[in-house]
Amino acid sequence: MLRPMSLHFIQCVIFAVALLAAPWASAQNAKAEMLLYCGITMVRPMTEIAQIFEKRENVKVTISQGGSDDLYQAAKRSGIGDFYLPGEPTYRALYLKEGLLGDFVTVGYNQMALMVQKGNPKKVKADPHEMLRPDLTMILGNATSGSVGMNSKEILDNLGIYPKAIKVAAFLSPDSRSLANAMKKNEADLTMNWRAVGFFTDNAALLDTIDLDPRIAKPQALQLTLLKSSKNQVQARRFMDLASGEEGQAIFRKYGFLDNKTSVQR
Repeated sequence: MLRPMSLHFIQCVIFAVALLAAPWASAQNAKAEMLLYCGITMVRPMTEIAQIFEKRENVKVTISQGGSDDLYQAAKRSGIGDFYLPGEPTYRALYLKEGLLGDFVTVGYNQMALMVQKGNPKKVKADPHEMLRPDLTMILGNATSGSVGMNSKEILDNLGIYPKAIKVAAFLSPDSRSLANAMKKNEADLTMNWRAVGFFTDNAALLDTIDLDPRIAKPQALQLTLLKSSKNQVQARRFMDLASGEEGQAIFRKYGFLDNKTSVQR
């Protein structure tokens, strides 16, 4: 005859089962993690998009921000991460052969512009040659650390004035944020920066942007690239769909970027 189990014995069994089940339940509830290497200029729209994605899926998106080349080197050295978003497409073309960069979607376009103090007190014209004016304190992005410096160099090289501009620049800054911050501190009268930076609320109150002819400053594609180091490429592709779709594009437009439907002359 089976003897009735004591209450103490039943409690012990329940406790043991709970202990065994706890790791499984914890694993089930644990959030997946994704890492995005993002150029500084795009951090604001990508942060907003990441927050939307996190609410819809059981995932945590971490954004590592910095200069585009520095970010690629970090992704390459670490061997971890899901996405790479540089400030212009040169980096993809430059490093594609190394095998880390996978498929991409275009999430918009950015364009170089001149940036001046609010109200343009020095009457700067929409011409990169203004950067050589002797009455202006001018700063430039560093061409070896980030997309803003690389694209500035390309524009000024095409006009044949980059060597002169480097000589008269008060100093070089590593990225778009440091250029804007220096301008807001009145450390310079003029710089060349990404157009969208001038639309950010904290910058627009103090700085003005002067648009350049797109034949001189060609819009640059923002290519959100899937890294081959990604551990969850199915979910990662859903994130890419969000960023490149209508919802993500409305966010990019809000921050002063051209959307991915922009017609760009090649």
